[in-house]
Amino acid sequence: MLLELDDLVLRFAGNTVLENIRFGVAENSVASLIGPNGAGKTSLFNCITGFYRPQQGSITFAGEQLLKRKPHAVTKLGVARTFQNVRLFREMSVLDNVMAGQHCRSKAGAFAAVFALPSQRAEERRIREVCEDCLEFVGIADEADRIATNLAYGHQRLVEIARALATEPKLLLLDEPAAGLNSTEKSELVRLIRRIRDERGVSVLLIEHDMGLVMEVSEHISVLDHGRIIAEGTPQAVQADPAVIEAYLGQDEDELELT
Repeated sequence: MLLELDDLVLRFAGNTVLENIRFGVAENSVASLIGPNGAGKTSLFNCITGFYRPQQGSITFAGEQLLKRKPHAVTKLGVARTFQNVRLFREMSVLDNVMAGQHCRSKAGAFAAVFALPSQRAEERRIREVCEDCLEFVGIADEADRIATNLAYGHQRLVEIARALATEPKLLLLDEPAAGLNSTEKSELVRLIRRIRDERGVSVLLIEHDMGLVMEVSEHISVLDHGRIIAEGTPQAVQADPAVIEAYLGQDEDELELT
């Protein structure tokens, strides 16, 4: 397993948000984490990426323990993420937003930057090339010089994915990447996620409420409900699991799409 969570417990003010979580993400795979609103999905992402510190358990990534590491250190190890609400630098260009993702890979220090040493200029060229390639990969290279927040919402999502790819990850965490997208954009997102795995060799773990997309793109699904994993397996197995159906009772039928 590339990522393994074992006996993870997270509490806030005496309330248990995540309880004895055990699951993993295999290398070169696309996995999904689903569950009703408030199930603890984003909290689990925050634990993996160092924003929250669990009270118990372990998180192992590529043989390295992630607990007690700060978010930038987790990113440097090879875990990148996007957020449920798009977070871009408002007054920066698309390319500059993506170049910010390369910060964890830069080596030139302040001295080299102040005096514009050859090593710093060479690194700046490399960073630019990496980020232009990421924009080309997600399909918005022609918008590199535009202010990021002036883009259509779907393209802002792509900027965020490109920025995450610019960190050169081994694992990409996508938090509701299809939110706000139309049907055409969702189909393009499915193709992009598969290309991220197949062409970049990056494993993907996504949180998503669009069950049609989840069933189409995932190889493995874990279902979280009230802070507990209640089912795991292939899309077909999860879709037929009585515990999953019960957890989603009361959800809008069109949103659930389990039947």
